[in-house]
Parts: sequence; structure tokens; C-alpha cells
Amino acid sequence: MTVDPFDPLFLAAAAPAVLVAGISKGGFGGGAGFAATPIMALALPPEVAVGVMLPLLCVMDLTGLRAYWRRWSWPDARALMAGAVPGIALGAAFVTLIPTDGLRLLIGLIALGFLAFQLARARGWMAGSGGRPYSGARGGFWGAVCGFTSFASHAGGPPAAIYLLGRGLEKTTYQATTVILFWWVNLVKIGPYWAVGLFGQGQPMAAVVLAPLAVLGFLAGVWAHSHVPERWYFRVLYVLLALTGTKLTVDGLAGLLG
Repeated sequence: MTVDPFDPLFLAAAAPAVLVAGISKGGFGGGAGFAATPIMALALPPEVAVGVMLPLLCVMDLTGLRAYWRRWSWPDARALMAGAVPGIALGAAFVTLIPTDGLRLLIGLIALGFLAFQLARARGWMAGSGGRPYSGARGGFWGAVCGFTSFASHAGGPPAAIYLLGRGLEKTTYQATTVILFWWVNLVKIGPYWAVGLFGQGQPMAAVVLAPLAVLGFLAGVWAHSHVPERWYFRVLYVLLALTGTKLTVDGLAGLLG
């Protein structure tokens, strides 16, 4: 399927998806930014959706580096970035082995898994801000998980959050650390995405059309970081993510079993 960036159905799914990703990455740690992929996958094959999103995420990352320059925790970012590289390589190998419905199922399950992760945090079933000491090995492990899930569906936020929340970083330091981490992760993903064919169906041109929305969404997120209660933003987002994750899971299973 070749992407028509001016198709009304594509724009109806892609425009809000890109804004959601930008606001999340700009102001709320980026963890929920991957919701853009399940939303866009409702209108596009999932391998096309992830290819459209990667250049847009890179645009957001460059915007974010300027907004949060040198406000990150470099030791934590470095450990996660190092671990992400083998995780990305594993993700590239995995994606080439599964069919479209398998990828659709994977993205749906990751979306529902993310909701379960957030529920566990809200209920106090896992550490939120425990202030654990720095550990390069622990950071490298979660960085590898982050690289794998990020390659498959741009869903590296939850694994990174598990590590960073345990470190007990201050809000802006946490945000800035996710910015430099995903700048690196998305940069490294460009070559493997090209190699496995995720850019061959008009995705770069679609990304060019949507790039202004990516910048607008990110800048809105930077503003919202200081002015908007994240509780209300995430409540709406989680309902949307539950619906899209469930649909993609059901559709993926139906395709694989039918």
C-alpha cells in the first residue's frame, strides 16, 4: 500500500495521532507518545504506520533537544542509549519474520500492556520514585528492551520509564533524559528501517506533509509541561489507547487465525 498524504481518511487518523505524539513527547515524558502508532494503524497497515511516524518522531526529537538542552541525567541516558542498540538490532530481525497481522497483534498487545503498566504504577504495585542508585547494568537492560519495543511500534517509553522512575529523577530531568534517549534511539532506527523496507511506500513524503503538526504538537507539550495537569490528559489518552489496542489485537488475531 502506497501512502497518499492528502487522502482524507489518512489525514483524519494521522493528524490527531501526530499531535498526540508531539504533546506526549514534549511535555509528559514521551511514554504515551507511541499511542500515535495504534491510532494510525487503524487506517494503514502497521508496517506503513511505523514508517510514517519515524521521521516525525525525529523532527520532534530535534525540537526537544533545543527545549531541554543539557538538563538530562547523562549517566542514566548513556546507559539506556548503549543498551538500546542491540535491542534495535533484535527488533529489526524480529519484524522481518512476522506477517502484517502479527505486527498488528504485537502493537495491540503493547498498547494494552502499556495500560497495565500505568495501572500498576497508579495502584502502587511497582516503584514510582524510589531513588535507586545508578546502575549501568540495569540501565543497559532496560535500554535493550526499550530499543526492541521502539523498533516494533515506537513503544520504547514504558521500558525506559520503568528504569527512570526507579531513579527518582526530578520532573524536568526525567523529561530531558527521555528526550535525548529517544533522539538517539530514533536516529539509530533510520538505517534498519530503510533496510527492512519500512520506508518504501511513500512514508517519507507523508512525514513531510505532517512535519508542521509534529513541531506544533511538541511545542504545545513543552507549554503543557508547566501549565496542564497531566491527570486529565492521560485519562482521555488511555481510553483512546484501550479502544485502539483492543481493536488491533482482535483484528490481528482474526487475521492470523482466519
